[in-house]
Amino acid sequence: MLLRFSHHLRHSPPLYAMARAVTCVTHPTHFCPASDRAISPGISLLKSPLFRRSFHALARCRNEGTRSLASGVRAEQREYFKARRRRAHKNKEKEMQLRVDICLEENLPDDPEILSVAELLRLNAPMVMKLALDGLESPRYKTRDTAISSIGGFDSVELSILLCNDEFIRKLNKEWRDEDHATDVLSMSQHIPELKIPILMLGDIVISVETAARQAEERGHTLLDEIRILMIHGLLHLLGFDHEISEEAEEEMEREEEILLKSVGWKGKGLIKNACDAETNLNSNFHQNSSDDRKKEGSLRFYKPKFSYIFCDMDGTLLNSKSQISSTTVNALREASSRGVKIVIATGKARPAVLDIFKMVDLAGKDGIVSEFSPGVFLQGLLVYGRQGREIFRSNLDPNVCREACIYSLESKVPLIAFCEGRCLTLFHDPLVDSLHTIYHEPKAEVMPSVEHLLASADIQKMIFLDTTEKVAGTLRPYWSDATKGRATVVQAVPDMLEIVPLGTSKGNGVKVLLDHLGVTAKEIMAIGDGENDMEMLELASLGIALSNGSEKTKAVANVIGLSNDEDGVADAIYRYAF
Repeated sequence: MLLRFSHHLRHSPPLYAMARAVTCVTHPTHFCPASDRAISPGISLLKSPLFRRSFHALARCRNEGTRSLASGVRAEQREYFKARRRRAHKNKEKEMQLRVDICLEENLPDDPEILSVAELLRLNAPMVMKLALDGLESPRYKTRDTAISSIGGFDSVELSILLCNDEFIRKLNKEWRDEDHATDVLSMSQHIPELKIPILMLGDIVISVETAARQAEERGHTLLDEIRILMIHGLLHLLGFDHEISEEAEEEMEREEEILLKSVGWKGKGLIKNACDAETNLNSNFHQNSSDDRKKEGSLRFYKPKFSYIFCDMDGTLLNSKSQISSTTVNALREASSRGVKIVIATGKARPAVLDIFKMVDLAGKDGIVSEFSPGVFLQGLLVYGRQGREIFRSNLDPNVCREACIYSLESKVPLIAFCEGRCLTLFHDPLVDSLHTIYHEPKAEVMPSVEHLLASADIQKMIFLDTTEKVAGTLRPYWSDATKGRATVVQAVPDMLEIVPLGTSKGNGVKVLLDHLGVTAKEIMAIGDGENDMEMLELASLGIALSNGSEKTKAVANVIGLSNDEDGVADAIYRYAF
C-alpha cells in the first residue's frame, strides 16, 4: 500500500548546495515492467542528518527563454521527519538487494491515475536502477563524478522517489535554489564516500506530478511516460552525471539516457536530447509559454480513457502460461472498469469457461468484469452475446464436416472435442481431453457412445483436434485445410490444438457483429490478442496489440507488440495505452 508523506521539515545548520536549471522537453516513451521481487513493501522517505544533500533540477526557466545556471545557492540543510528504518538484512547468497521507496505527498489527491503511476514506478525503478548501476564501471565515461565507482562492496542500494504537487516542489525550489516557481524534478544525493557502511544510499528524487502532467500533455504522451523520463534523468544525476559542466559531459549523459530508455524498451528521446532539439522553438515562443505556465501552475490534469471498450482474448493473452489471471492483471482490469472502460472478452472458449475463470479472481457477476448479462464473443465468434447477455449471433458447423472429423478421430485415435454452446462432447477418454477441462477450464467433456449419438445431441459450432504441436503443424493442419476447403475454416489459438469452424466466420467477424449491435465504432476500441485467430480483431481495432508470445503473423498486423502473457502483457497495455 502507498503511504502518504507529510512534508514537515526539520532545520539543521546551513550548508552550500549547488543547483542548476535547464528547460525541460520530452517525447513519448514506452513502458516495460520489471519484477518487484527486490522491492520492499515499506514506502517512505527516511533520511539521516548525517548525509549531505545536493540538489539538481531540470526546470522550465520561467524568467528566461534559454538555459540558465544558478550555482552556489546558500540554503539551510533540511531533514524529513523520520520513522524507524528497518535494518538491512544481509543476503545469505551475497546478492545485492535493491530497495526503492515510493511515497505520495499528503496533499496530492487520491486520484486513481496517481496511484497507478506510483504502483508502476515500484515495478520500473528497480530494473532501471540495476541497469544504471551495472554500467558504472564502463570506461566510456570521462566526465562522470566517480564518488560512486563500484557497487561490489555494498549489500544493498536504496533510492527514494517522492511524488508531490507544485506547491511542495515550489517551496523546495525556493529554499534550495532561490527560484520561486514550481519545477518538474529535484534530485539530492545522500551518498558520502567516506562513510564505510554496507548500504549505498543514493538519495531522493522529488517529482511534481502537476508539472509532469502539463508537460506530458504538451509533448503528446502520458503522465507515466513523463514521470519515467524524469526519474531516469534524476537517477543519473545521483550517479554522478552532470550535463552542465561541459559539452562532453552533456553528450555522455544524453547518451546514457538514451541507453537506459532503450534497454528497458521505452522508445523516445532522453530529456537532454529533447531540450536541445526544442530550445530554438522555446525561445521563439517564450512569452506565450511563460504566461501559460504561470496560469497552469497548480492545476493538475489527468487523462480520461482513450477507448470505450477493450476487446481481449483469453488463452495466451489474458491468461498466463498457467491458465491463470495474475493479480497484476486483475488490478489493471479493475482500474479500467473503474474509469468506465468496458472489458469485452473475445475468445475461442465457451462462455461457462470464461465465467469460471473470472470467478476464481472475484471478477465475475453483476459487479464484475464478466457475467451472464454482459456482452461477449465466444467460440471464435460463433456465439455472440449482446446487451443483457442475450444471444445475437450463432453459426453452426456443416454436419458433413462434423461427421468426417468424428470418423477421422476414431480411426486415427486423435482426440476430438465438439463444442455445442455450453457443452463439450467427445468420443473417447483421453488425457488431452481431460486437460481441456482441468487446465483450460472448458466444460467437462461428455463421452458419446457413437458418432451418430454425438451428432444428434446438439448443433455443433466448432470442433477441436488435440495433439502435439509437431503433429498439429505437420499432419493435422495440412490435412484438414485441404479436406474442408470451401466448407469450413481451420484456425489455431494455441499450438497444440487445431480448430475447425464454419466457413466465413471468425472472431473478428463476431466482434463486428457485436459492435454493430452496441452502436460502437472501431475507433472506440482497443484489442489485445496473441493467436492467428486474433488477427482480424487487431486489424479492426483503433489500436491492436499483439503480445510478444504471439504468432509472427499476428505480430505483423498489430499496431504494437506488447509484453508476453507471463509478463502481465494485458496489464501493461491497459496502463500504457488505455488512459
